[in-house]
Amino acid sequence: MIENFQMKKKELKGSFSRLWTMKTLEAIDKTGRVIYISKERWDHIQEHPGMSGQLEQIKETLKQPTTIIPFEFDQNVRFYYRYYKEKKEYLFVSVKYLNGNGFVITSFYVDKLK
Repeated sequence: MIENFQMKKKELKGSFSRLWTMKTLEAIDKTGRVIYISKERWDHIQEHPGMSGQLEQIKETLKQPTTIIPFEFDQNVRFYYRYYKEKKEYLFVSVKYLNGNGFVITSFYVDKLK
């Protein structure tokens, strides 16, 4: 009985892990590295004002940013910005690099570079 419970627990943990890491986007950034957005992060990003349906803009920002700024407190994090004239705002995309790949942390529109 305990063995059955352990197997079910392991099975559920694996299912949860797969759902957690499902990729919504995979893109090559300006520096040639692969960047991913998980479903969990995409759901989070869409909660920001104006971000619903902005997946292609995020991809464009990663591929052709106006600028890339390193985060001063973590050498593995980069801030990508791309200016959108029609919105008169920058799209901000925060990326964390681990093991050679990048993972989007968050993204939203800002009026100036930070």
